[in-house]
Amino acid sequence: MKSRRRSRRGCCCTCCLWLTLIIIALVLLAAIAGGIFYVLYRPRRPEFTVTSLRLAALNVTASNQLASRLDLSITARNPNKKLVYLYDPISVAMSSGGVDVGDGSFPAFVHDTKNTTILKTTVSTSGESVDASAAADLKKKSKLPLEIDLDSKAGVKIGGLKTKKIGIKVHCEGFDAAVPKGKTAPSPSSPDATCKVKLRIKIWKWTF
Repeated sequence: MKSRRRSRRGCCCTCCLWLTLIIIALVLLAAIAGGIFYVLYRPRRPEFTVTSLRLAALNVTASNQLASRLDLSITARNPNKKLVYLYDPISVAMSSGGVDVGDGSFPAFVHDTKNTTILKTTVSTSGESVDASAAADLKKKSKLPLEIDLDSKAGVKIGGLKTKKIGIKVHCEGFDAAVPKGKTAPSPSSPDATCKVKLRIKIWKWTF
């Protein structure tokens, strides 16, 4: 009986050892493959810059209802030589001091290698309720500090291989737009503000 138990324990230990060795080998192979991929393709994140912005209309009513319209241009650049980005439609949310001042979207597009694409849209809101203090603050401003958030999904194409699409978030801040006076809309400004991109695409162990 004792010899049978020892034999079973020995078999279990051998199986565990082989399983551990196989897992280690697979991890090493994945790391090597990921390293080769990184050396060959040098993956880099896309770059986004706010290149043109115009606050065409801003009105706050006596009942604290906000209506606005902004013309926005963002330049998207793909710095990669061999990676193509595949974007779903991109939602645009614009805010000032935590107040939503407009929403819009960019259409889906294919961002080819070493390509620069200019994205244009109109961001607007109508009948947006704001609290009294925020409404009073908006009424007295001559310039509106703004933040822009882009939200979408993107995949990567490498030759004939396509990755699964994952979330991409872009945040732009540190610029403002002149508030229109009367019926005259101000000229477009060119803030050239570089945005922060949060994109997680995993190919084996590499994330970029």
